[in-house]
Amino acid sequence: MAKPLVLANDETVLDELLRLAAAAGCAVERVSDVPAARQLWHTAPLVFLDPGGARDCHAAGLPSRDNIIIVSPDTTDVTSFKAALALHAQRVIELPVADSWLSEVFADAAEGRAGPPGRVVAVIGGRGGAGASVFASAVAVTAARGGHSTMLVDCDPLAGGLDLLLGMENDEGPRWPDIGVRSGRVASSALRAALPSCAGVKLLSGARKGFAPEPEAVTAVVSASRRGGDVVVCDLPRDMSATVQAALSLADLTVIVVPAEVRACMSAARVAEWLGGLGASAQVLVRGPAPGGLSAEEVAKAVDLPLLSWMPYQRGLATSLEKGTFVARRGPLAAAARRTLETMGVPA
Repeated sequence: MAKPLVLANDETVLDELLRLAAAAGCAVERVSDVPAARQLWHTAPLVFLDPGGARDCHAAGLPSRDNIIIVSPDTTDVTSFKAALALHAQRVIELPVADSWLSEVFADAAEGRAGPPGRVVAVIGGRGGAGASVFASAVAVTAARGGHSTMLVDCDPLAGGLDLLLGMENDEGPRWPDIGVRSGRVASSALRAALPSCAGVKLLSGARKGFAPEPEAVTAVVSASRRGGDVVVCDLPRDMSATVQAALSLADLTVIVVPAEVRACMSAARVAEWLGGLGASAQVLVRGPAPGGLSAEEVAKAVDLPLLSWMPYQRGLATSLEKGTFVARRGPLAAAARRTLETMGVPA
């Protein structure tokens, strides 16, 4: 795997870059002059230059490229910005102010992450028993079948556990109480390697002991998965806990699953109001049957949120869930899951 390229004439900048890279476990390619840099210029995933190194590269005719970072001990020096403009650098940073940011960049490079970050969808029920866990699982399974790296995160301490829903209750692998994450950075590659999987979905479930992950742990896990390019699906309980708010703050889309019933509409409207106060981008998935004849549009209007999709009653779903043979390959559930992914810009 290609390594980040470092060319710095300033010994202070060079020492700090090498120190931060080593602390993050990131091997770098240190070069001392432009001819050596030229050989790696197009293949290095990142290029770190000090202002002097940037001026030398520009003077030697090295072309502009993506992911050039100018690292300076003093960004008030206009030469830093002239060098950045000449090479179309991604950004100019100052040491030691940007040490934390650089540590994150080196850690990402050490994990070999390429491509854009992943997308996060949170699923919450408009009322108890709305089917949010089933739908969250369907979205995750559908994303995995579409070829996407996928993580399903169980945030409901009082539910039966998504591992049970997916027939994985006896599978080896850590659950929330086992992973020991409290806060900070988690390596996405290590997380994925440790967790059990089903139908291509990596699952972090509860342990059916009322264990609620800390907000910082949810933030660390979801952020790691997103950095790794995963589609992350969070199954959330209907409460206003800090854990739920942590997941919602990272979500690109929040789906409220609402049965087509009057009482469910009233309950979901309160959930929607709370989500609006948090700034969540939420839409409504209306689930059939509709015993009173409510349409999906009427439900969405009552909840006062955009309509994501209508999901009619699916024959045989309850039986497959009871037997642990949940698949969601086709039918209304799979169609609604595909619609959710497409809404987030994820090809299903």
